[in-house]
Amino acid sequence: MSTSLLFFRTLNQILAAGIGITALSLWFYAFTFNLRNRVTLAYMVMLAALAATFGGRALGSAAQNPALAAAWLRLQWLGVVLLPAAYVHFSDALLATTGKPSRGRRRATVWLAYTLAAAAAIGVVSGWLLGPFRAAVPLPHYRAVGWTWAFAGGYVLLMGWAWFNFVRAYRRTVVRASRRRMAYLLLGALAPTVGAFPYPTFLGPLTSGAPLFFGLLATMSNLLTTALLVLMAYAVAFFGAIWPDRVVRVRLFRWLLRGPVAVSTVLTLTTAVRRLGARYLDQPYTVLVPLTMVLGFLFIEHTIGATAPLWEPLLGGWQGDPLLANLYRLEERLFTHQDLEQFLEAVLAALCDQLRAPHAFIAGVEEGRLGLLVSVGGEVALPKEHAATLLAEAAEQGGLLRWDGYFLLPLRHAESGALLGVLGFVAPQAPRHEARGLLHLLARRATLALAYYAGGRTAAQALQSLQTGDDFIPRLRAVARYNQQQVLASPEDLPPSAELAQWVKDALSHYWGGPRLSQNPLTGLQVVQQAMTEEDKDATQAVRSVLRDAVERLRPAGERRFTTEWLLYNILEMKFLQGHKVREVAARLALSEASFYRKQRTAVEEVVRVLLEMEAQARAHSSEPHSQPPNRSTELPDRQATP
Repeated sequence: MSTSLLFFRTLNQILAAGIGITALSLWFYAFTFNLRNRVTLAYMVMLAALAATFGGRALGSAAQNPALAAAWLRLQWLGVVLLPAAYVHFSDALLATTGKPSRGRRRATVWLAYTLAAAAAIGVVSGWLLGPFRAAVPLPHYRAVGWTWAFAGGYVLLMGWAWFNFVRAYRRTVVRASRRRMAYLLLGALAPTVGAFPYPTFLGPLTSGAPLFFGLLATMSNLLTTALLVLMAYAVAFFGAIWPDRVVRVRLFRWLLRGPVAVSTVLTLTTAVRRLGARYLDQPYTVLVPLTMVLGFLFIEHTIGATAPLWEPLLGGWQGDPLLANLYRLEERLFTHQDLEQFLEAVLAALCDQLRAPHAFIAGVEEGRLGLLVSVGGEVALPKEHAATLLAEAAEQGGLLRWDGYFLLPLRHAESGALLGVLGFVAPQAPRHEARGLLHLLARRATLALAYYAGGRTAAQALQSLQTGDDFIPRLRAVARYNQQQVLASPEDLPPSAELAQWVKDALSHYWGGPRLSQNPLTGLQVVQQAMTEEDKDATQAVRSVLRDAVERLRPAGERRFTTEWLLYNILEMKFLQGHKVREVAARLALSEASFYRKQRTAVEEVVRVLLEMEAQARAHSSEPHSQPPNRSTELPDRQATP
């Protein structure tokens, strides 16, 4: 084999493996999307097909054993037969997102595509879809038979239908930003459509006759597929995401660098070292291979972390916005309570060493009360009556004073003069003149720390007040990215947030008591607040009452039965309200445990739907003229309240 042909073969193996790694890493990243979104789910199926296609292609072309190469190429074909169905599914979901829901025909086409894919997968495994295996150079492949050509025709038809839906979705977008993002998606979807097709099966003699030309062509195809796959991931990342666009961009780019870029680069380096070792040292696997892998990962991860302050502001859009820039650096500058304690301990340790004091403490003032912050050399008890007296004396005097065996020095703000705390230490006599300078210096350090901590708390409280009571606007932005008519949707018309479903699940799991019920954010719902007021119940009892009411609204009419109509209610009533074990409920309802958990998720979603209806009714009732105005504390809480 010539050097050029060997180079292109190795390069194509690395590129195909890189595409498979990228697809698999993006599949993992898709779990951070809203999995209730049909576009995201269809995209995950497409990524799984691409990972199998290119991963099988890379491993099959690199395998030395023909039987092993044939097995890996069957994996490639399993991904290939799934890809058209995934494209049809994805195009249907994309078109529905733009405000064109399926009336049955498109959905039937999706089911038909998956049925044909399942039949083709059976053909791949059993062997009747593929011809004999040929370990050809540069691309090993299966030969085509009659069924293989029939599959190729179906591949073209299904992909054509998917692209017809893509074009319809593009034409339905009118806003420039949405149309630009849709164009990115269509351009990104083009490469897997063309690049994943197994050309060597249908062009085997041609590839063997001109291996260098087809090696170069495969290299260009793989490079284009890699770039456009990332472009497609960028466009899909916005579907179902309630975060702002700048957050989506930064998270996706960070994951691409730490995931596929890092892994693919290390794979390239280790492959090059192994091939060079085999050629010049006659030992493909030497100590240089693991050493290259370890050093490669360390260098890449360090480079990403070191350069993050340069590219994150560009992607996040806060380079020219001072407010966003300050918020970006807020975590680094924020002085927490733990940071305050560590610094004050250092101040007290220095004071005890310099003044030979066996014991010292610092107490802080908050809301007119004195509380111990940190002590060195022993614990200090500040009874309430003594603390009040001490606070009054410290507020009146500005110099050193004695209190219960301690020398005390008030800590006052340098500008406002407000009392921030008190520094106390044990000493047989008052410090002399030369020691007083050191004492006041350490006191100023402690005062600066207290003032810095107080300023940080004020900023944190201001940021807390900016948070909305619920996630209506983020959810509205998510559904209106490609269908601007959704801006007119009411909160009840939007899909429930994932946090709300998790809150309901937690409350049901601890229905008979527990922190997930007593500290559940559902206590902030208007319907729960009304139950507390009208029925004279505490928060735990009110949440339990509202949940029982929501479950009972799902109860079908008539006498209880164990039929499909009663399935969701029986799961909720037996599993959560009665507290039976999963195995017992599943056996009683004649379900496997896997089916039980799927039905349980559906049942919880139904409870969320009913709960939103109850909440809407409660808010409507509270807004009537004869009703009291709603309290702001009854608004739907945000995720910070999650226990």
